[in-house]
Amino acid sequence: MLVAGSLMAGGRPNIVLIVADDLGYGELGCYGGLEIPTPNLDSLAASGVRLTNGYVTAPYCAASRAGMMTGRYQTRFGFEFNPVGVKNNDPTIGLPPRETTIAEYLRGQGYSTSLVGKWHLGGTAEFHPQRHGFDEFFGFLHEGHFYVPPPWHGVTTWLRRTTLPTGGKGRWSSPDGRTIWSTHLGHNEPPYDADNPVMRSSQPVEEQENLTDAFTREACDFIDRKQEQPFFLYLSYNSVHSPLQGDDEYMARFPHIRDMQRRIFAAMLSHLDESVGKVIDSLAQRNLQETTLILFLSDNGGPTAELTSSNLPLRGGKGSLYEGGVRIPMIISWKDQLQPGTSDAIASSLDLTTTALTAAGVDTDQHHLDGVDLLPTLRRAGTSHPRQTHYWRMGAKHAVRHKHWKLVRTGERPWELYDLSIDIGETIDLADDRVDIANQLSMMWQNWNQLQAKPLWK
Repeated sequence: MLVAGSLMAGGRPNIVLIVADDLGYGELGCYGGLEIPTPNLDSLAASGVRLTNGYVTAPYCAASRAGMMTGRYQTRFGFEFNPVGVKNNDPTIGLPPRETTIAEYLRGQGYSTSLVGKWHLGGTAEFHPQRHGFDEFFGFLHEGHFYVPPPWHGVTTWLRRTTLPTGGKGRWSSPDGRTIWSTHLGHNEPPYDADNPVMRSSQPVEEQENLTDAFTREACDFIDRKQEQPFFLYLSYNSVHSPLQGDDEYMARFPHIRDMQRRIFAAMLSHLDESVGKVIDSLAQRNLQETTLILFLSDNGGPTAELTSSNLPLRGGKGSLYEGGVRIPMIISWKDQLQPGTSDAIASSLDLTTTALTAAGVDTDQHHLDGVDLLPTLRRAGTSHPRQTHYWRMGAKHAVRHKHWKLVRTGERPWELYDLSIDIGETIDLADDRVDIANQLSMMWQNWNQLQAKPLWK
């Protein structure tokens, strides 16, 4: 129940949306991860609600973020695929200006708005975040970025390559151990920084700190400057997205992890966890915890071969519509407003957007969003779950979850059916045994699909 007088003017909370990049379902301690301590995110989960059936709308970064930013299935407006590399500079690719973002809605409610970190919803002027409702922007526009400027002092760097310096295949390490090349994925590390500077507003800056630290610094500064007014902070870390670069301080915490690829990932996740802790401490130091709704999630499942990230006990990972690609860690915390605990309610990133907007006083029904407000369910035990069904479409990959049933297919392959209540790992295809259920869900997906737009690009 709301505490009288505990919120900002008009009963509106501050809203902090923290997004991790490519973080698998099974890595955080609060989701069963045992190898890499994540005390700050575990503490956030312990103080709020940890959702075990939290989903995003796509198994890749940009499409997932397009849904989350608008509160609408991104396929409704044709944002179906993931622009990478030079496609980020295509003037026709980005979040359509006609779509209204959470930042625009909140700015209309008198909020100060800031994006710190990764955007990936258009790399040209028309799609700049400050043209989508953000008063302030510090970060980069494309899909990824090296964490420190070359020549990468203070970190150990793991790079994908097609050929080692020896001319062969496998794994190679520089004499000082600072750089490792691996050919196991068969392609080179993308040139993430090409035409993709770190920017303040629209101006490039020479950032010398590790980006995880820089984004934390900027987030805390925004909180400090805006504490007297309602604010929306979208803190969009690029960690733990490639390239793998582990800071020396955090690498030193994991000497027992013998595999260097995994050790660097562990350093990056520990760095991210500690940084989130600093942001939460910043709120606490300013007595803003009771007036701040904190939302945390990953933008999609982890790419295991690329990062070693774990999506256990789920099947698949980034790029897949099996659970490992779209079911993600999701935490909602609002001190004294939500009873701490765990919820098995089916929840979507669309619902986080709608929940935040509803809490801020936006009439979400008027704007026809696809999300639902989760707060009534999370506040009252035994309340029926507001979302029973969730849909996905990404090219030839299609899926629908309805209650505990999941229907999924890729390309010309037939639909597969899984009962997630007894088979979270999607190991037993029941399509032939439960034709009735498969047909019902297939028809539901077809009806939904008819309402979606054609992709704006491929």
